[in-house]
Amino acid sequence: MDTIATDRARVLEAADALFYAHGIQAVGMDRIRDAARVPLKRLYRAFPSKTALVEAYLRYRDTRSRAALREHTDGVPDPRERILAVFDWLQAWCGQPEFRGCAFSNAYGELGEDADPVYRAVRDHMDAVGEQLHALAAATTAPDPDALARQLHILVAGTLSLSAVQQSSEPAVQARAAARAILEALPGEPAPAEHRAPAFRSPGA
Repeated sequence: MDTIATDRARVLEAADALFYAHGIQAVGMDRIRDAARVPLKRLYRAFPSKTALVEAYLRYRDTRSRAALREHTDGVPDPRERILAVFDWLQAWCGQPEFRGCAFSNAYGELGEDADPVYRAVRDHMDAVGEQLHALAAATTAPDPDALARQLHILVAGTLSLSAVQQSSEPAVQARAAARAILEALPGEPAPAEHRAPAFRSPGA
């Protein structure tokens, strides 16, 4: 691995931990430099601005969080159980000591639409999660997978927001019950059975 690639990896790892734990505006480049142990000149060679680093952090977290969720749900054979596994995963994640809510909603709350590359990264993540949920919905007997995916997305987003504010994973339990009620109303298949989901892997792992 060349020096720039090594520096990028170290800076991203430090930025991911610091931005998520403390917020974007509260963390300066000097603090990231110290945590990454990369000289400031080399840090700016890897990321020319803080905006560029924030965008890279969000895209880095997007890749890992969606892969972690996919890994968790892929091992569940029944399509409806696979959807419920999303909320099992959320419950486990929201119960982690380091959980601070949705990194993308947090970034948007701090920066809004002023930093266009960051806003695009947030929107791209939200769209990609919606597509991931749509793929799960399309595998069921739902007559309108688009509507089901939108309902699930609202439950997921609400779970992350409430769990962060309440510092509890209980909203994930309630969202799972709501998702189950929606699935039970679908035609053509029995209600989803309880299952043992794969081991939880945090999006920050």
